[in-house]
Amino acid sequence: MNQSVSLASDYPMLNLFWTIAVIFLWVLWFMLLFRVIADIFRDHELNGWMKAFWAFFVLVLPFLGVFVYLIVRGSGMHERDVHQAKRHEEEFQTYVRAAAGTSSTTDELARLAELKNHGDITDKEFEQAKTKLLA
Repeated sequence: MNQSVSLASDYPMLNLFWTIAVIFLWVLWFMLLFRVIADIFRDHELNGWMKAFWAFFVLVLPFLGVFVYLIVRGSGMHERDVHQAKRHEEEFQTYVRAAAGTSSTTDELARLAELKNHGDITDKEFEQAKTKLLA
């Protein structure tokens, strides 16, 4: 009898399991690699030379480069993600306010009073704009 029969051929489900596990690990690896590369170029604290160094290190020696990057700069990745998410949320809220035109009458009156106090409009222009706004 042939003793060199592999375990995977004896149990086809085991072969399927290992194939799925390997695919999962490769997808996980590429997600981590792309995440690190995106973080390198998103970081505004790094100058161009340091970005080039990290990108070169991560692309030439990917496993070592990614793990060293995570050890050295991994703690700041979350902070940069949170900062970017807050900035996107603020931009979205500003866009929604501008698109919806949610400024109230009191906001407009306050803006007109500020323009009048700075001398940008005259008393007559202020009264005309106020009358038009309240109508």
